[in-house]
Amino acid sequence: MAKLTRAQREWRPGMPKKQRSTRALFASTMLALEAFVVLFAGLGLFGLHGKNPLYLVVTVVLAALFIGTCAIVTRKAGPAVGWVLQLLLVAGGFWEPLMIFVGVLFAIAWWYALNAGGRIDRENRARARQQAAWDAEHPEPGTVD
Repeated sequence: MAKLTRAQREWRPGMPKKQRSTRALFASTMLALEAFVVLFAGLGLFGLHGKNPLYLVVTVVLAALFIGTCAIVTRKAGPAVGWVLQLLLVAGGFWEPLMIFVGVLFAIAWWYALNAGGRIDRENRARARQQAAWDAEHPEPGTVD
């Protein structure tokens, strides 16, 4: 049997489910997609530019950074690290000029993921506060506070 996570071990019936961050979900999805793009770009550069292994090494390290940033995206420095990675992706245009276009598109998508995810998280928190206030004013029949 698989090992239970801490949240699974601590769960008890009737416990409210912890709200997960949509911003973190969107940002992590973008970073994972960019990691794949970087890996495939590295393979393309390797084949186009004389089979230099430097292209593979740099892109594998960069892809690992993208994936690693997924783990810290909820921390305060996470979005800043993501922006640095966006700049590195745009800077890949020095090796292949089309990477500037790809990097700019991903930077726009990164900005949108952070802003739209943050907006959705704020709306969810406001909705949860309103629901809690309504539940406090309208207890279910048969329950005693």
